[in-house]
Amino acid sequence: MKRLFLILGIVISIASCKSTSPVGTKLDMKSEVALKGDWILSHVSYPNSDYVKLKSFDLVDSNCFVGSRWNFVSNNNKGSFNLTNTACSLYSSAITWYVNKEGRFVMKILDAEKAKKVESGYVLDLINVTESTFQLIDHVVIAGKNTDVTYQFVRNN
Repeated sequence: MKRLFLILGIVISIASCKSTSPVGTKLDMKSEVALKGDWILSHVSYPNSDYVKLKSFDLVDSNCFVGSRWNFVSNNNKGSFNLTNTACSLYSSAITWYVNKEGRFVMKILDAEKAKKVESGYVLDLINVTESTFQLIDHVVIAGKNTDVTYQFVRNN
């Protein structure tokens, strides 16, 4: 009888464990379809941006992303972005991305690697989605303080 309760307890504890990881959740297909297409990152903002520099996505200064062109393909969760600011180094990369049910935008920069070989990525909040705009919010630490970085996108018609 003790054995039965032990097995039952193990089964219940395994079944009750639910992943809270943003990368292990179900997809929000409606939001993904809303992002499908070509976009321009029109503005990057965060508190004290005039005084503190931020390296976005571990690549370059956040100002280099202003004017960058992004493409999102919703049916296979692939895409790309191109940094076009001539004051910065030009850069482009393929990405893989999705939106989970919690409204989190999960992205890997592939940089000539296959997605399964890339072990790190970025998880941002997706907010204010309309037909022509949306925002991604990254939560980072700048000068020892938790800071929200807002990436504003506009549709490229």
